[in-house]
Amino acid sequence: MFVSFHRLPHNPDLPLPARQTPGSAGYDVCSAEADFVLRPGERRAVATGLRMELPPELECQVRPRSGLALRHGLTLPNAPATIDPDYRGELKVILANLGAEPVPIPRGTRIAQLVFARFEAPTLCEADTLGETERGGGGFGSTGV
Repeated sequence: MFVSFHRLPHNPDLPLPARQTPGSAGYDVCSAEADFVLRPGERRAVATGLRMELPPELECQVRPRSGLALRHGLTLPNAPATIDPDYRGELKVILANLGAEPVPIPRGTRIAQLVFARFEAPTLCEADTLGETERGGGGFGSTGV
């Protein structure tokens, strides 16, 4: 199985997303923007300078990097974000600074990780009734602590 990447003009030199160890599930992706600072409370769509082509049965989930989250409070407000197999635009990562300090993001910083997953596309239907379960309609916190 292959995922193809196409470089845009503002990313002629950064590495393609890559796993940092053989056991890594995520492929780190870098910022292709000029150096910038993300202020506390600020959100920004950060360009990677990459487009991708996914096989039809694969989605790409964009997730935060744990080190950036712990050290600086950087996260992805829509995590995990989903990139659908029919999307062909530039991969951008929505970064948010939940920390108390401004965070410099130099060009080439690994800002997120990509995790690839197969998905199902079931046929949806309307039903007059649904099967009963022990839990029933119990929602948030209904199964205890």
